Amino acid sequence: MTETQPEAAAADHVRIYEVGPRDGLQNEARPIPLETKLRYLELLADAGLREIEATSFVAPRAIPQLADADELMAALPRRPGVRYPVLVPNLRGMGRAEAAGVDAIAVFTAASDAFTQRNIGMTVAESLQAFAPVLARAGELGWWRRAYVSTAFGCPYTGAVDPARVVEVGRDLLELGVDEVCFGDTIGVGVPPQVRDLTARAVDAGLTLERIAYHFHDTRGTALATVAAAMSVGIRTFDASTGGTGGCPYAPGAAGNLATEDLVFLLDAIGLDHGVSLDAVLEAARFIADALGRPLATKVGQAGGWDPRTGRATGRG
Repeated sequence: MTETQPEAAAADHVRIYEVGPRDGLQNEARPIPLETKLRYLELLADAGLREIEATSFVAPRAIPQLADADELMAALPRRPGVRYPVLVPNLRGMGRAEAAGVDAIAVFTAASDAFTQRNIGMTVAESLQAFAPVLARAGELGWWRRAYVSTAFGCPYTGAVDPARVVEVGRDLLELGVDEVCFGDTIGVGVPPQVRDLTARAVDAGLTLERIAYHFHDTRGTALATVAAAMSVGIRTFDASTGGTGGCPYAPGAAGNLATEDLVFLLDAIGLDHGVSLDAVLEAARFIADALGRPLATKVGQAGGWDPRTGRATGRG
């Protein structure tokens, strides 16, 4: 196995794929009004985010918080240059997505059968069979297609996950036509050496750096460390959620996602281009925290940014 070289990817630009409106809200028990969700999406686009996962077309009874997906996508003003992917689990969801005018989708499986069975009631192999016609139809329509591989570093039910299995699922998804594979640290147990190893294995198996993304949960405080490890081997696409909201309902103890504001601060400090305003992201994070009725608890959300010229905190509202 060869070492992946950073120069193989775009050196200075990082894609931030915002998951707050979907992954960040899906596990919230208290109903959030449609108008609040639309305003949240507007603030995220105002911040410069250009990929915002808007909602999910799963059965409303499965994720009640996102039962308004049809109405949301119909009411959402589409901005030029902004992609609004939605999660689609099956052909029924695909039909709803078509009717709603969607043009980008994501499908979701895992590297662990135990997890997929609890999450979507299928084995990994069965999930791939279910996604095949969905992805084929999306391809016919010219839509952008993403796939998640959850439990890339550990399963809450069976423990350690073989990285070879993770890569195998990723390759299967590429063969089904996805444009991008996102490896997810569903329970926040991954550490930098594992990220570098998985990336190298994936590239050796034919997944180019440009088609790999990472989705890190900050359950054990390692999200930014794993981002840095991934960047060191050439990865330039990362999921994040404003306010650090989220957490998987099928992964006990899974705390929130990597916070968008924490990621933006790090990238600003390193000097990597990403096109997102930290102050505006903090505005969106505070908005959704207020809507959820709790204080903004992320690191940068509490401390603000920092101007090295003045030594003062910025964006604290």
